[in-house]
Amino acid sequence: MRKIIFYRTDSGKCPVEEFLDSLSSKEAQKVTWVLKLIEELPKVPSHYFKKLVNTEDIWEVRVIWDKNIFRILGFWDGPKLVVLTHAFQKKTQKTPKRAIQIAEARKNDYLQRRLKK
Repeated sequence: MRKIIFYRTDSGKCPVEEFLDSLSSKEAQKVTWVLKLIEELPKVPSHYFKKLVNTEDIWEVRVIWDKNIFRILGFWDGPKLVVLTHAFQKKTQKTPKRAIQIAEARKNDYLQRRLKK
């Protein structure tokens, strides 16, 4: 079984939580359902969770609700821990480069701070 955690900045802000708080209750329920699948299923279907190509090992949680598409980006910290770093509503076919850059920067920040502990 996997565990999912949300990245927190050095000051304690949690960008993924802030994004989830901005969603309607139905949208948030669907995101929560997909996160639970990722934690519990031995093999997660790629339409819910997949590695993004041409990135520094960034993975994408994929959620569709009604006509809205949401993405949560993150990475693996070991074999069982997924750290989610950035979330957004997808409006284009490709994942925006800026979103990937944010996720990669937060991954690097997380790993650097973890090493200092």
